[in-house]
Amino acid sequence: MYKAVVVDDEKDAIESIKLIVNENFSNISIEGSAQSVREAKAIIEEIEPDLVFMDVEMPDGTGFDVLESLPDRKFQVIFVTAYNQYAIKAFKYSAIDYILKPIDIDEIIKAVSKAFHNGVSNKSDERLNVLLENVKSQKPEKIALSTSESIDFVKISDIVQILAEGSYSTLKFLDQTEMVVSKNLGEFESLLEDHPFYRPHQSHLINLLHVKKINRLGNEIVMEDGSVAFLSRRKKNQFMELMSSMVQQKR
Repeated sequence: MYKAVVVDDEKDAIESIKLIVNENFSNISIEGSAQSVREAKAIIEEIEPDLVFMDVEMPDGTGFDVLESLPDRKFQVIFVTAYNQYAIKAFKYSAIDYILKPIDIDEIIKAVSKAFHNGVSNKSDERLNVLLENVKSQKPEKIALSTSESIDFVKISDIVQILAEGSYSTLKFLDQTEMVVSKNLGEFESLLEDHPFYRPHQSHLINLLHVKKINRLGNEIVMEDGSVAFLSRRKKNQFMELMSSMVQQKR
């Protein structure tokens, strides 16, 4: 039997989660709940749960404060939050599940099933560490990438370019390694919009910081790792303006 804790400053939200879990998961027992950061820290340390439903905003702090106060986080976390674009982007960068309020039954069932699919402690603490790092930073510095074999945590600055492979994408890194991820190029473009990435062609998303040169014909961009990205004719002027602007900023 897996143990779970619900942390939320709204009693109705706590009761809703309890009801959904009790009716749909016979192998999960809600062992306790908390409505503040202080209560949450105490009950998590006491119960040592396998799963925590964590509200983001609470009267005396945030769910992130709860996690930072715990030295040993061997549990899965599903965040339950009102819409907060910044927090949601941090969750996506860190491969952390979240549910938006008002709580949807199907979303809870989906998130809980996913949490226990690969075992409760599978890279959970590492994902939480990346999440906490990203929350503190104005721009997330790391991103969690799920492959068929693992979840890898990489520096965004090490990504040279991303190539479209249908519903998959191939990432190329400075050290000339590659990674295939089940996320399409449009998703990466949206996720990395706050970083210096540019889509010069429908099949390429490049890190402008790693552009080495443009060939004489002007339709190929050579990156620092030696890989090549195509430059569509209609985007050539925009691309050249971006590169010129970056050069001026460095001066």
